[in-house]
Amino acid sequence: MTDPATLPGAPARRRGAARSYRKQAPIVPPGNVAGHALILVIAIMTFLSCLTLGAVTLVRDTAAMWQSQIAHEATIQIKPVDGLNIEAALATAQQVAAGFPGVRQATIVDRAATIRLLEPWLGTGFDIDELPVPRLVIVTIDPANPPDFPALRQAVTAEVPQATLDDHRTWVDRLIAMANTTVTIGFSVLLLMLTATVLAIVFATRGAMAGNGHIIEVLHFVGAEAGFIAREFRRHFLLTGMKGAAAGGLAAIIVFIGFSWWSSWNLATPQADQATALFGNFAIGSAGYLGVALVVILIGGLTALTSHITVVSYLGDIDPSAHD
Repeated sequence: MTDPATLPGAPARRRGAARSYRKQAPIVPPGNVAGHALILVIAIMTFLSCLTLGAVTLVRDTAAMWQSQIAHEATIQIKPVDGLNIEAALATAQQVAAGFPGVRQATIVDRAATIRLLEPWLGTGFDIDELPVPRLVIVTIDPANPPDFPALRQAVTAEVPQATLDDHRTWVDRLIAMANTTVTIGFSVLLLMLTATVLAIVFATRGAMAGNGHIIEVLHFVGAEAGFIAREFRRHFLLTGMKGAAAGGLAAIIVFIGFSWWSSWNLATPQADQATALFGNFAIGSAGYLGVALVVILIGGLTALTSHITVVSYLGDIDPSAHD
């Protein structure tokens, strides 16, 4: 008697039967506890990855702002001593600096502005005249034709011996070096998070295949190709990954918008002034939001790709010819 499996068209019928069985009972269950847990894990990892990317963007932008300020400003500091008319000394230092080649403008930081700078540490209601608080003159320099700082320092101290000129280069260079180190660490942490996400997807895919191993083996041995089974898993995990990644990315965007709103809302407070001086306005800008979108797409794609490779490898362990 002729074996029906050897008749022409038998492989096609087997594949059709496999597809019919798939419609009745999907290879990968559309929703279960493990699937929901994986979505949550991917959402958390995406959220942390986006926060890391946003922090790196913020630090990078702040470092660029510091570098720009180096090329535009210097500070003359006058320390109060007994018998010194601080207001007259400030006016003299301003006049000397304003007339020096390479200086665009010299501005005295008045008493109200000085008090405002000290309020985050000393509170309100203090008398600045009772404290040995240095007074400042902000010197705006021409970045295209900067002044001779040693000569400017000598000219200022010759008229006001209590004055010192600070061009900020020493401490700002250190801050920029620290910012660059922070950026490097941030990208390293981002890479580790993506690696952890890939490993979680591998374990989840292996778990899904182990739970449906008997179905997969039957489908595979009756003619379902490895590519067909892998596509089913890839489609399922792509949807899972995009759900989790979108949720995590949306949560990160909400956090960024919240920080930006808080910064704008408290813009007139001394605390916000200090925070803005160090970190800007907590806005990551269009580049940061584009980075969040890229992280979401990257994690969704990694989820699909990782599940596909894991399925093909698993089927290869069952039947080495599946790699062919």
